[in-house]
Amino acid sequence: VQPPEKPLEAEEWNKLREDFQLPEIFEEVMLNNMIRCNSPIDVAKSLLTHLAKRNGDIAYNMLVKYLTLCVQQRQVSEIHDVYDIMKVRFKILESGAYSLLIKGFSNSDQWRMALTLLEEVKKMMIPSRTCYESCIKAASRHQEMKLAFELYKEMLAKDVVPTLDVLQSFFNFSRGMEGAELQKELFGILLYLRENQIYPHKTFMRSIKLWFESMPGGNWRGRLTNIKDSGQCPVCKHQLEDSNLTEEEYSNLSERIIRDVIHGTDTFRKTSPKEFEAFQTFVENRLPFDIVIDGLNVSHIKSRKMQCENLFDAVNCLAKENARLLVLGRKHMLMNSSNWKREIMKEMQNKADFFFAENISEDDAFLLYATLRSGKHCRFVTRDFLRDHKACLSDSLTRHLFRKWQRGHQIAFSPSAEGRILKKSFSSVFSQQPAFRYDCVVQTTGDTWHIPYKDVFEEKYSYQVPRKWLCIQQK
Repeated sequence: VQPPEKPLEAEEWNKLREDFQLPEIFEEVMLNNMIRCNSPIDVAKSLLTHLAKRNGDIAYNMLVKYLTLCVQQRQVSEIHDVYDIMKVRFKILESGAYSLLIKGFSNSDQWRMALTLLEEVKKMMIPSRTCYESCIKAASRHQEMKLAFELYKEMLAKDVVPTLDVLQSFFNFSRGMEGAELQKELFGILLYLRENQIYPHKTFMRSIKLWFESMPGGNWRGRLTNIKDSGQCPVCKHQLEDSNLTEEEYSNLSERIIRDVIHGTDTFRKTSPKEFEAFQTFVENRLPFDIVIDGLNVSHIKSRKMQCENLFDAVNCLAKENARLLVLGRKHMLMNSSNWKREIMKEMQNKADFFFAENISEDDAFLLYATLRSGKHCRFVTRDFLRDHKACLSDSLTRHLFRKWQRGHQIAFSPSAEGRILKKSFSSVFSQQPAFRYDCVVQTTGDTWHIPYKDVFEEKYSYQVPRKWLCIQQK
């Protein structure tokens, strides 16, 4: 249905409605198309007027659609009118309508109205990320940075994860502004990136660089670089943090993980205590391993191949340097099937130790236990991020150590190789980590900052570490 270009009279709307295959949803389809085509507001208004005359009122979902068009076009007085109508007619609004209203007001000179609405939402539920971010951007745009940071902290306290877009906006809006408190808050965002192992994309990195360089009397200078394998920055000659944990850090971390994640109330471990005890005995009798492999996870790396062949390739590749391997499997792998050939399984068992768990077990706990019990040198292979276990670790220091340990010990797949048929050996599917002796996270010494960044924007968490860095020095 092509929306008309100018407002129509009642009989014209009726005619269009009668010609439509499903008249009962005509108005809904028409409004959806108006949103898509960004139709003039008065055309949509004439449809609503016609609806109100015909039905005596306008349904909630139709008002929300009209509101969407008003917000899209920043028609502030119309947004106000719709809000007034909704307030009178409906006791409470759902989160979608609030998000739209907050977004609409926050982009106008009546942006404080968005803050009032945010308070209204808080009485009923935790506001959405969109609600918070619309208000943060509005406050930042009007140079009310203290308020913007208060909202940001409130958002974090409620476990609402900010987008990189809103984090970037703090740096954009603070450019050239003075104040030690503001500087401290922005450094706090950089430490948030460090804490959560977030790598900014190129445009976000540029915003950070420009903010540093615009700091009144700060004398900061940012340069882009690639860090040497030794971990020395070619620009400032500073040595980056070591990726290895100290003996003390390692023993603290392994104690905490074994206590909190493995023996604790870890809801992610769907296995019986009896099975886990059997596994512990199995591991203790065979320690130490060099590499622990999540067999089921690795068996899915290339969909065109038989699962046991994928695993066979991985075991062959990793067993080359006489490494002691432990493969965590499932009992169904022992049944001869189209994906699991008995002779291939037998051959693999000559090259690696295998532990076959029940088919319902979650093997993250097994993976962590065997790797940590084997000692600092032991690495593990999985495409999982182990995010759930990070969540079980209650304090930020242990979470930081866990991430650091993971960065240095997880052998990851390079995504470029996935999905392609490789003529080369399986080793080209692995990007062997740790390739770096230095730790790939945001870091600072006070008068230098080193920020790893990616060329492209990635919303989802990634353990593929970037090669490019921004070095910022205070002269």
